[in-house]
Amino acid sequence: MLLLLAATGCVYGFRGGGMPAGIRTVAILPFDNRTGEPALAQEVSEAIREAVERRLGLRPAAEAGADAVVRGEIVRYEPDIPLSYEAGQGRVEVTRRRVQIVVNVEIFDQRAGRALWQRNGLTVDGEYQPPREVEGRRLALQKLVNDVVEGAQSQW
Repeated sequence: MLLLLAATGCVYGFRGGGMPAGIRTVAILPFDNRTGEPALAQEVSEAIREAVERRLGLRPAAEAGADAVVRGEIVRYEPDIPLSYEAGQGRVEVTRRRVQIVVNVEIFDQRAGRALWQRNGLTVDGEYQPPREVEGRRLALQKLVNDVVEGAQSQW
């Protein structure tokens, strides 16, 4: 039986994860920023743009001509959540902190007029050792990108 299957070949195959076949181009719109951190919107949009192009294989396009649009908003940014403490001489010192970013994000199929994937309240975080908040933010952005890409891929 196994020899017969091997000789006739397998008719099943796997397609790489990604978007539906008709989605080849994407426009990444600037994320609305509801936080007090002005640079965050550009960082989030740029990180998602790079991941969608590189990992999902979509080409960039203007919004009017794109097959899909990624849009969203940053609803909360907490850069300084204490995680661990150490007792010093007469005081307590924070030795580990967390950055937390909360976003609403959607990948919208413009041809079909429907959302391909969306997530409201997507929360990501990154730990860092003070004073390296930038490191924590970078880790949080990596998690955000992974969640968006994996969410998009899980639909197909």
